[in-house]
Amino acid sequence: MKKNYKKIFISVILITVLLGYFFVYKPVIEIKNKAENLIKKAKELKTDFSKNDISLLKSKLLSFSNDYKDFQKTSEKIYWLKFIPYVADFKNGVEAGDYLIKAGVESINAIEPYADLIGFKKGESSFVEKTAEDRLQTAILTLDKLTEKVDPIAQDIDEAYKRISKINPNNYPGKLGKYNLKEQIKNFQETFDGLASLFVDAKPLIKNLPEILGSKEEKTYLILYQNDKERRATGGFLTFYAVFKIKNGKMSIVTSDDIYSLDKSISNHPKAPPEILTYHKGVSQFYIRDSNLSPDFYQSVKLFESLYEKSSLKVKYDGIIAMDSKILIDMLKIFGDIYVDGVTFSAKTDPRCDCPQAIYTLFDIVDRPVAYVKENRKGIMGNLMYTLFQTALRSSPSKYWGLLTSKMLENLQQKHILIYFVDENLQKAIEQVNFAGRIKEFNGDYIHVNNVNFAGAKSNMFVSEEVNLKISGKSRELTVNFKNPYPHSDCNLERGGLCLNATLRNWIRVYVPKGAKLISFQGSLKKTQVYDDLGKTVFEGYTEVPTQGKATVVIKYDLPEIPKDELMIQKQAGVDNQKWQITVNNKKIFEGILDTDKVIKLK
Repeated sequence: MKKNYKKIFISVILITVLLGYFFVYKPVIEIKNKAENLIKKAKELKTDFSKNDISLLKSKLLSFSNDYKDFQKTSEKIYWLKFIPYVADFKNGVEAGDYLIKAGVESINAIEPYADLIGFKKGESSFVEKTAEDRLQTAILTLDKLTEKVDPIAQDIDEAYKRISKINPNNYPGKLGKYNLKEQIKNFQETFDGLASLFVDAKPLIKNLPEILGSKEEKTYLILYQNDKERRATGGFLTFYAVFKIKNGKMSIVTSDDIYSLDKSISNHPKAPPEILTYHKGVSQFYIRDSNLSPDFYQSVKLFESLYEKSSLKVKYDGIIAMDSKILIDMLKIFGDIYVDGVTFSAKTDPRCDCPQAIYTLFDIVDRPVAYVKENRKGIMGNLMYTLFQTALRSSPSKYWGLLTSKMLENLQQKHILIYFVDENLQKAIEQVNFAGRIKEFNGDYIHVNNVNFAGAKSNMFVSEEVNLKISGKSRELTVNFKNPYPHSDCNLERGGLCLNATLRNWIRVYVPKGAKLISFQGSLKKTQVYDDLGKTVFEGYTEVPTQGKATVVIKYDLPEIPKDELMIQKQAGVDNQKWQITVNNKKIFEGILDTDKVIKLK
């Protein structure tokens, strides 16, 4: 009897080993080998992508897709073990990869007929022989066909997202050798969540792009240049404007002029609002150039429109595009020096201001006092931007357009470009992708620091800012350090001095969750104010930063009863290189440059 039990036991062991070999070990080895091959091919695919050859990319992606299907078929052999969390996660990851590859193939098929328009090579192309105007017209007229493919691509990305979000990072160890698996999975999920959300949110905007660019009827847009070196609530001092029209790619500049000429076209300016009377220097009337008072771009546009309506130069427009100097410098970096109206503009550093030569040259033309009348002082900005735009259209798509597109997208995300549409549906579409400069609603902790330079020359070009937020329970301590290490400029107008660096006269507002209680506000040179605006509570003050000097503002406050698991930080438009540090109970959870709006987990 014992022998029979022994035989049965040995038989069970053998069967288990055999089953384990054929249904677990062998498939796992196959999966491992095929995964290594896929990783190798993925690296090759990345290299091929950088070559901007659409035909090569399509061929390699289809080959990769076939190999992946083979890998997926092999992987299915262990799906019967999905009751084990690791296998379930593996299954979700493999299926997500399949959907992402499908989205990639669909994207390549969609853009292939128009590859040369967006920066890819496709053999010999007649597109490069077209004029700048014909290129834009061709690009706009083909956008309608491209936007038809948005829905199926978005659906595949959404399916991939559903599966990636099912993976539980807590199933994995914090450290495995030199890798932190838990953290890596969390970071990947958060990154993919952001990209997937952006693509889904961008659908309405992408579908309306042809209409926005005048494919159906002529569109008129107002361009506002915000001088971020003289910071204002939505990015910078409004210094010049331009009106341009676009219809089927045919673009014309109607007007390009100094913002002061627009102000002169208003016969009766209203009295300046309290903010200007309190913090500005020697200004008693409300001018268009000072109208961007609200940190919410939409609200500032409404103030702008209230004055623009009184102008004899007003035109009916479909939208407003506000941009700052970073757009100009990025384009000069891409295309090189530009010669406009007898002047060379460059992105190279000018030692006279430790800033790009184009910035110093513009200030020299616009702001330096001379004994003669300067023709079209700030109108030169319109000519410069128009020349850069024409240069972009005339350039090689495969060499420049991809880089230019990614730079402009980056500038939209970083709020160096802000957009407003008169049409409510288009406005809603631009707000969904956070390109409209709105102050957002958020169910949790929130902060937005807004600085306004009122009559402090171009000192924001020289002043650095460091923001430190300390969190403990419901208590918050915000410290903003300002530093200007550069000497004062020669601001004597009689000597023809170019007044760039001077004492920064800074109106500061801090937007926090509605109902927050101010404990103390140190560093303000004027009486501090507390009020509600844009669905937030605002702590307001004023400070000055001397040349070769420093200033510090410290604000302590308590939060109301709200969820405290997450913090949204909204970046001020136009700001560059603002350093932030956030600590929770003395533990650092974020340190770096705030270049976009961020949501940070506090627990």
